[in-house]
Amino acid sequence: MNKVVLKSAGCALDLGDGSERGLYVNQDYILQKMRKIHRGISLMYTYYPNDKGWPGRASVVHKQETPSGAWDYPYEDYFPYRGGKEGLRDDEPFKFMKEIRQRGQDVVLTLTIDPTLTEEELIPVAKDLRPYGRLLLRVNHECTGSWFCFNKRATYQQLADFFVLVCKVMHQYAPNVKMILCAGMFDQATGKLEMEDIFLEAHKAADIWSGDNYLSLHWGWPVDVATKETKNYACYDVDAVYDKAKATLHRLREITGQDKPMVLSELNGDGDVTGAFEQSNMMKHFMERLQKDDEKWLSAFTMYQFRDDGRLGLEITDPNNHDVGIEQPMLAMYREELHKPFFHQPIETSGKIELPAKLRWSSSEDAEGVEVDCHFNKTPHYFEVYFKDELLDMNIMMEFGGYWFYKAPGTKCVDLMSYFFEKPLSKAADMKLRFFCPPKDGLNHPYEGTDPYSAADGEWMYNSYATLPKLPEIRIEEEPVALFKHYDD
Repeated sequence: MNKVVLKSAGCALDLGDGSERGLYVNQDYILQKMRKIHRGISLMYTYYPNDKGWPGRASVVHKQETPSGAWDYPYEDYFPYRGGKEGLRDDEPFKFMKEIRQRGQDVVLTLTIDPTLTEEELIPVAKDLRPYGRLLLRVNHECTGSWFCFNKRATYQQLADFFVLVCKVMHQYAPNVKMILCAGMFDQATGKLEMEDIFLEAHKAADIWSGDNYLSLHWGWPVDVATKETKNYACYDVDAVYDKAKATLHRLREITGQDKPMVLSELNGDGDVTGAFEQSNMMKHFMERLQKDDEKWLSAFTMYQFRDDGRLGLEITDPNNHDVGIEQPMLAMYREELHKPFFHQPIETSGKIELPAKLRWSSSEDAEGVEVDCHFNKTPHYFEVYFKDELLDMNIMMEFGGYWFYKAPGTKCVDLMSYFFEKPLSKAADMKLRFFCPPKDGLNHPYEGTDPYSAADGEWMYNSYATLPKLPEIRIEEEPVALFKHYDD
């Protein structure tokens, strides 16, 4: 047995899961489709607690006879954030945030927030987010644009000042939260960022720099259909988008005198514009160029999104049943890239370990686990892991050959044979099976019996601990239990 440590990838991949364009898809389904965890799962919510009609979704309580666009409402048409003033921490998005963390991923939360809220009104939101370990928070994204509702309530300078205020509140009351500023990108004609002077102090206050840039986009969705005759879409040169994003980071370093992680919080091509095959090709080109770039300038990007009501998803929503997704060509391509070393969190051995072992979980890029050897003479017929006694109630993520498997509290057996369905052995092999223990309920706790929402400081916000008392039983069978052949060999 060895102790292992989960590290950060060359470029991390996050995945959007739900927005104004689609419903949240549970993490077990996504894991089965992707065979691997992402660094983070991106959720998109809105918070206008003082508005008429709140907390109803904008398109429901302010229903339009003739829909004119996703943002033509008093507040954004994301699902409402039910914490903060309401304090409903078992409602959306918290039930999803817990599920994400149980399965070894970080929460990447986008909130569009009423920019007139005061510091006192923001503090409850910060307290909501304390128990979720490293959480990446993007507030009022694409703020140099004109389409979001918050742009209609405040000047650009007021939006910049509001972002600085949110940073102050989060850093004081929820220091585990890392603030993402998603603002204007580099303009080659001017040699500057869009509105860089107005947002300079916001760039300095942020923990992470970001921009949104699609390779193609039908912005008329869902009101109309993109055709050759309409002008409601755009398609860009993939290399130009890449160069623009990279130049944005260089300019940010220059004007701030700082060096911070750069992410692209929304990236994809739109199948409405290019069709599904070229959509996949465009994203593949972008991802391959990232891997070939010696500078390694991009910390992460978010694939927007897993399942989309339009054509911005790895799946599109079945119009007959929103619980069903229709896989697109891009899904297989993206999954293949996701498993490549550049995008895959490495797992490093750090010496021997004895059981019981106290294991630390900080984030999907910083966690401790246990590694055991498994020997296979050939492709097995059965490869199962059994959890009994005190292991039965534990929350465990397992990694094997780059594939990840989840064991929920109460689950007795996890079948790992799906790895060999896709990767049968051609000869005998020794392989590693790793065990990690993300927080059982998705929350970090200061100590037994203490409400994590009320504890204001301490190491607990950054780390969760679990003790692995013993190893589960590992069943490897190289022959079927029984076999009766009545057909030709």
